Amino acid sequence: MTVGIRDVARAAGVSTATVSRALGRGPVSDALREQVEAAVKATGYRPNLSARRLRSQAARTIGLIVADIRNPFFTAVSRAVEDAAFASGLRVILCNTDEDPAREAMYLRLMEEERVTGVIFAPTRVTLESLGARPLDFPVVLIDRAGPPGTHDSVVLDNVTASAALVDHVVARGRRRIGGLFGATSTTARERQAGYEAAMRRHGLSPDIRTVAPNAAAAEDAAARWLAAPDRPEALVLSNGQILMGAVRAARALGLAIPRDLALAGFDNEPWTDLIEPGLTVIEQPVAEIGAQAMQRLFERIAQPDQPVRKIVLSGHLVARGSTGTC
Repeated sequence: MTVGIRDVARAAGVSTATVSRALGRGPVSDALREQVEAAVKATGYRPNLSARRLRSQAARTIGLIVADIRNPFFTAVSRAVEDAAFASGLRVILCNTDEDPAREAMYLRLMEEERVTGVIFAPTRVTLESLGARPLDFPVVLIDRAGPPGTHDSVVLDNVTASAALVDHVVARGRRRIGGLFGATSTTARERQAGYEAAMRRHGLSPDIRTVAPNAAAAEDAAARWLAAPDRPEALVLSNGQILMGAVRAARALGLAIPRDLALAGFDNEPWTDLIEPGLTVIEQPVAEIGAQAMQRLFERIAQPDQPVRKIVLSGHLVARGSTGTC
């Protein structure tokens, strides 16, 4: 059964008007507010504050919390979200977490303080594990990372299929010792690792996996040590654009020729991936569609808070270039 404001009022021993004032930061005593908040927790009531604000025009702001604004993927998604918000007369508060759960918690508190209408969020695995149990005053749509089934709406890439496609492509170019370098903090990297492992085993090959912080500097350091070893891989599959960049830098520093000495394949079709000779093979993500779909899903959730949770899964496109020996 749906818990309503009358149930909270009954549990707190107050009127519904008092509950509304307490939840809306109206003129009530601290003791009474604590009494109402305790009743909210006891009943499991989820106030639909976001829809109320949207109807009343009291708040025309959404939050956008991304993992790393330096990552061109998140830059492009942010642009798509902002475009859709602007067209709807909404403002956007943009926050960057650097994959830090403490910063994620801080920014979620900020969104509550700012009384935003809704939030689009790319959380770490750590935050995802607790997000479903945390009562929030606004709807959340996840991008790039999906939570447990039935918790929050999400818009994601089919990461398993995309990563497997990279392995299939590299194997078709004659490589067998194929390493995988994956980010250590997100569900996205974990899914891409799973796709890599499944494809390697399907081809009768042994997976060789390393995980790193999902940025170029950490990837460069890890790749440099890996590629300097006598049994270095013939190819690397990289789980995001920043890790791909780090691997390119490491290969160049070691004097390895791409693709003769090392084939590279990764994610995110950014302009630099086509400019670096001989061009990098990548999975192109539908970044504009991810941002637009996330905004559309947020609007739908605000309008109909009780509708079923949806996970929208989009497909990537393999762009084959010279780094895998295609040119």
